[in-house]
Parts: sequence; C-alpha cells; structure tokens
Amino acid sequence: PVPLPRYSLYSRTRLGYLFYRRQVKKARERYPHGHSVPEPVGFGVVKILPIPVLSNNYSYLVIDTSSGRAAVVDPSDPLAVQAVIEEEGVLLEAILCTHKHWDHSGGNAALRQRHGACKVYGSALDAVPELTNPLAHRERLSVGCLSFEALATPGHTVGHVAYVLDAAPFGGPRCLFSGDLLFLAGCGRLFEGSPETMLASLDTAVGLGEDTLLWPGHEYALECLGFARLLEPDNAALQRKLRWAAQRRHRARSTVSS
Repeated sequence: PVPLPRYSLYSRTRLGYLFYRRQVKKARERYPHGHSVPEPVGFGVVKILPIPVLSNNYSYLVIDTSSGRAAVVDPSDPLAVQAVIEEEGVLLEAILCTHKHWDHSGGNAALRQRHGACKVYGSALDAVPELTNPLAHRERLSVGCLSFEALATPGHTVGHVAYVLDAAPFGGPRCLFSGDLLFLAGCGRLFEGSPETMLASLDTAVGLGEDTLLWPGHEYALECLGFARLLEPDNAALQRKLRWAAQRRHRARSTVSS
C-alpha cells in the first residue's frame, strides 16, 4: 500500500526524528522509572533484561554472563539502556535492530558513539541508523557464547527482522525478539507490506513452536487481547490470558515474556 502522508513524514524526514525526541522527553518525565516493572529471566549463562522505554516500548539487554558480553535489541532510549549496561557491568558488543522506526532504532547512534566497537545488525532493506552488519534471512550472529538467528519478517516495514536466541545449550527455550511483527495476541500494523506478506512472516514465527518465549517490541497485551475477545468471545484460553494480563497491568507489571 502507498504509505500514509504522516507515516512518510515520520519515517523519511527529520521531522520524524524530532517527533521521536519529543516522545523520549515526555516519556522520561512521565515514567522516570519506566512504564512497567520488568522481570529479568535467566537460563544458565543467559540473562535477559527487559528495559521499558518510551510510553510502551521494550528494549532488551541480552547478556552472556560467562563473558560479560551483551547485545541490546531495539535501543529506543539510549540513556535508559546505558543505565542498565552500567548496572550490569557488561560490554555492549551488538545492537540487534528489528526495523528502522525511531522508537526502535533511535538510540543506535548514541550507543555506538559510546561503545565504539559495537556492531549494528539489521536489514539492508530498511534505513537502519548506523547499520554496520546487514543480515540476510537465516543468517546467524554470535555475542559471546550466545547464538542468534535473523529472520526476515517483512510486513510492518519492508526490511523488518526478528531475532531468535537459541537457549537450548543453556537449558532454555527459543527466545523470539519480535519487534513489531508479533505481540501477545496481535501483530504490527502493515505500513509497507501486504496482508499476504505479513501472514507469511507470522507463519515463520509460528513455525518456531509453541514453547518459544515471545519478547515483543511493545506492551500491547491488554489492547490485543481485548480485541481478540471481541472476535472469539467463547475462547476460554483467551479469557484466562486476558485475566492474567489485566492482573499484571493493574500492578504495572510487564507481560513479557509470554
């Protein structure tokens, strides 16, 4: 579809960057400690820390605790990400960027300036800021002893990439960092792809298996589950999940991972 005029301004002009900066400033004032209470998850030497940023985004710091090397997924707010890096005392080796939108890539430049050897991974089809290492579909990358696989998942943007962490060697499940491809009970808006393209990308994610842990780019659980209930009012599993999410959000608890 032809991009909406406002979307073109956001994604292709400096006005979009200035709007993002305003978003960051307002979110820091409104949520000085983040919009949600995150809960770190660990498997062996793997440690995953959700970082609540902006009004509903998540960045993720993924650490190999045996070497102190780390990757960050979608660093929206570089100050929030840097604070966690310093708290954990790790070396930032890689930025895994799912797509070009500022609320996922806006911290790339500041973090690269601070961590000079840090590589920025993403698709060459997206205008990812500071991209140093373009990735192809199914290409792998390593951070310490951690192995990630890049999945080309276009639809939200033409070059959207999801990342799969293989935690099996450490006794954990696959972990899907899905950006704006997939949320808990929902998917991203189709800005640059057709429904058929998005469905094929969602099929790629579903193919990972039901035991995969989902780490999405936004805290959209209540909105997505509420809409899903309108479509499937008799779905008992959906109703249980909605109650679970509502209880967590009532206490400002994160719904990731799921």
